[in-house]
Amino acid sequence: MAAGGGIDPIHQFHINPIVELKPFGLNLSFTNTSLWMVIVVAVVSAIMVYGSSQRAVVPGRLQSLAEMVYEFVASTLTGVMNKEGMKFFPFVFSLFMFVLASNLLGLLPGSFTVTSQIIVTAALAVLVMSVVLIYGIAKHGSHFFGLFVPSGVPGWLLPFVVLIEIVSFVSRPVSLSLRLFGNMLAGHIALKVFGGFVVVLLGSGAVLNYAIAPLPLLLAVALTALEVLVAVLQAYVFAILTCVYLNDALHPGH
Repeated sequence: MAAGGGIDPIHQFHINPIVELKPFGLNLSFTNTSLWMVIVVAVVSAIMVYGSSQRAVVPGRLQSLAEMVYEFVASTLTGVMNKEGMKFFPFVFSLFMFVLASNLLGLLPGSFTVTSQIIVTAALAVLVMSVVLIYGIAKHGSHFFGLFVPSGVPGWLLPFVVLIEIVSFVSRPVSLSLRLFGNMLAGHIALKVFGGFVVVLLGSGAVLNYAIAPLPLLLAVALTALEVLVAVLQAYVFAILTCVYLNDALHPGH
């Protein structure tokens, strides 16, 4: 809620410093974003380390979860890049788990959604494209740039096609980051607005508003369930698009 009693759905995205650090004029403060990124990494590490350390014949819940996520990411990789793509498994698995945990933990009351920050999603997207470029050039050399020169295109049309391919490649990190950021931002704003409606209606004191209040509450509950689905789906989309882009580094020829 805003200071004046209105609904402020943007307040939940504010970055607030916890420990201010400004050496040599650089703002290196430890913020709520930093804290929740540490929490996300800690939660994922605890689940995977504990789940994979049991190795029971009849797996428990954490072991089943760890094995299920492992198989899911591995099948996604091999489905896009065959077995050759398993060399990128640690990278894709880490990205998938970080995005998934960030999305889901961000739905907890009082938490902070790391992936609702464009700087975080942009950094992840730039990291993906940097790996594509570095690996592609290191493995294929100048042949990697054949990615921008489709075969079978007439010579007079080739400059236009190459330009389109370059623009398409450069726009990949933009679309990759904005898709995740936009979905997380919009979903949490909608949840805050519907939750605010319930508070305003119940706080008004009017009998009619008491009767209306359950409607936005039910919508908020339904929207929460939808947000859980979106959180998982966006992590999957981020992972599979990463696999598609990494496949270009393995096989740059059209």
